[in-house]
Amino acid sequence: MKRTLGILFGGAAVLLLGMIGLGLLDVHLLAHSSIGRADGSVDSTLARHRDHLLNALTLGATDAASTLPIIVLAAIVIATAAVVFKRWREPLFVVAVIVGEVTIFVVTTLVVHRPRPNVVRLDHAPPTSSFPSGHTAASVALYGSIAALVIFFGARTAWRRFALSVAVLVPIIVAASRLYRGMHYPTDVLAGALLGFTWLRVVMYAVFHGVPNASAPTPEAVATSSQPPRLAPQGR
Repeated sequence: MKRTLGILFGGAAVLLLGMIGLGLLDVHLLAHSSIGRADGSVDSTLARHRDHLLNALTLGATDAASTLPIIVLAAIVIATAAVVFKRWREPLFVVAVIVGEVTIFVVTTLVVHRPRPNVVRLDHAPPTSSFPSGHTAASVALYGSIAALVIFFGARTAWRRFALSVAVLVPIIVAASRLYRGMHYPTDVLAGALLGFTWLRVVMYAVFHGVPNASAPTPEAVATSSQPPRLAPQGR
């Protein structure tokens, strides 16, 4: 447990400093460069091509990655993991992913004060910095943790592919929706994806490093299968 906590706190500190550094670089240097101009032009282009259908679809996508739905879904995943696996590692994994991602995101926004894009925004802007995208980070972290449990613990190939597809597609849809609705710059959603993915990998290493894959045969099973079959005694 000490090793796990050490990796979690150490990894969180390093990632937090990295995110703050990237945010300050984005605000004070890149924003005044050609990268910053391209960053803003994406939002302006998307804002000029809005329509009612896309407005409705992106609203559903961004609502699905909002705070309350993420908390509810995370609670369901944690409870399910506790029931299915009957040990602390899997529920702790999901808890650490969500709590750590939110903590790093919030602290980063308190230090990096990036204004929202200068376009008409379709959502109410929360009192947090535009950098990074919390919706994107949360969707990568949560759906990535679900996929990790499904893949790591030996579900059928079809379920593994489905879980991985959801873990990739949902964050992309959420990120695109946040851009379309004028809530973030492209570098914000990229930073959010980086935050969610990096923290997910840190927690996976901290919690599961050295834990055998549940789909792999146990040493006892291998030893048993390698022994020659015993012949039943024949009657005389």
